[in-house]
Amino acid sequence: MSTAFNISKHKIGWYFEQVNASAGGANPGLVIILLRSTGIEADDTLNNYDTVAALLGTGNDEPTFTNYVRKTVFGNTVTVTVDDTGNRVLLDLPDQTWADAGGTTNDTVSKVLIAYDPNLSTGTDSDLVPLVAHDINATTDGNDLIVRFHADGSVRVN
Repeated sequence: MSTAFNISKHKIGWYFEQVNASAGGANPGLVIILLRSTGIEADDTLNNYDTVAALLGTGNDEPTFTNYVRKTVFGNTVTVTVDDTGNRVLLDLPDQTWADAGGTTNDTVSKVLIAYDPNLSTGTDSDLVPLVAHDINATTDGNDLIVRFHADGSVRVN
């Protein structure tokens, strides 16, 4: 299951396009953030947060497993497919891998959050706009943790 955040529902496609169009010295990107299962709020509460800082300030936490880092997607790496037959636009991202995730310190992860950062060089969590969060169910154990976005796109705009 996925949830779109109220703050960005009206222009998720625009945020994804900014990553590919980064012109004029701008450095926009998407930030991929994992969220721990412990303390995670319900989707109907999560989708009300307007920034990543607000979301993480309420008990929704990033994992602390060994080798966890946030991932960034920037440049011409977002695939936009207009599906005239299905009357939708598919927005896809490259799959993400956390090599040797866990082992020493492990976590159970329940969400992958995609957020927009208007400037990857200077952005803070207060600048990050949450776009969507997808349910996942993963427990780290020292093996690679791979998030594969669905072939129909990480986001569908109907």
